[in-house]
Amino acid sequence: MRVVWRALLRLATLLVLSTIALQLYFLVRVALMMVVDPQSTTFQRSEAWRLLVDKGEVLWSQQWVDYERISPNLKRAVIASEDAAFAEHSGVDWDAIEKAWERNQRAEERIERLNLLQERRTSKAPAGKPAPAAPAPRAAKVVGGSTITQQLAKNLFLGSERSLARKGQEFVITLMLESLLSKQRILEIYLNSVEWGEGLFGAQAAARHYFRTDAASLGAMQAARLAVMLPAPKRFEKRPNSAYVIGRAGTITARMGAIDPP
Repeated sequence: MRVVWRALLRLATLLVLSTIALQLYFLVRVALMMVVDPQSTTFQRSEAWRLLVDKGEVLWSQQWVDYERISPNLKRAVIASEDAAFAEHSGVDWDAIEKAWERNQRAEERIERLNLLQERRTSKAPAGKPAPAAPAPRAAKVVGGSTITQQLAKNLFLGSERSLARKGQEFVITLMLESLLSKQRILEIYLNSVEWGEGLFGAQAAARHYFRTDAASLGAMQAARLAVMLPAPKRFEKRPNSAYVIGRAGTITARMGAIDPP
């Protein structure tokens, strides 16, 4: 029995040491970002691999531009759209998380009612007639409450899987980013690495692709339209001039005046 306990103790010790080593690795990487611009993110590398496997080529557009060369309009638009409390919170906006959880609960309840109604309609098919094929059960759309810093933490170091362990690691990296980097630096890295379409990363590449201009020259409406695309860039890049994008951009433009970028 002692042999078993010793083996378990060694395993537990190894797990603890591995966890500490991993956190130190993340800490060093974040500290380097104080003076070194990150060349790529985990998400970008996974996208490059996916494009290579699926299409046999990697069509890529990205160009780093310093904070001063990014239009204040884009900074205001992204903050207004993605994280209005960016300047005030310490990395995690608990109020936004609570509101997102409540929205998800209501959405799940609504989808459950719709699925139950569909099942009842299917079960009431006339006798002697084959029941119509039941459509696939609907799934509620998950709404997140992640801040800009949390999104950056995930994109820099983590995968896209959803688990408590990954979310916990995201929180730890978020606190590292907020502790070691200024809000300005966090926003600079985010705007230079976030996805704006398939193989399209960063403000400069997005400005050139959609508006044939530089990130420094983006107008208020152009910046707002780019901000609208961030939650689902691969979907919106197919219709960047859709009524939804234009309408939502108008709402963001109206909010931008209240935003003071770092």
